[in-house]
Amino acid sequence: MRKYIIAFLALAILSLLPELGLAQCAMCKAVAESSSGSTAAKGLNNGILFLMFIPYLMMGVVAVSWYFYKRKGQV
Repeated sequence: MRKYIIAFLALAILSLLPELGLAQCAMCKAVAESSSGSTAAKGLNNGILFLMFIPYLMMGVVAVSWYFYKRKGQV
């Protein structure tokens, strides 16, 4: 139980530090603006969509696993 509390606190602290995630935003914006319509801009957009998809996929897997675990316990 203690390791779950420590993991939760670590994730909570990391989520409160947004400046770590904003380090490359200026560079991405400059690349996208300088090469609009090119393959670099399309690749950048695809990369952003891919990075957005992974957390939702992980949350979905956890939610489905939790649902089936709880359902199995009730039977």
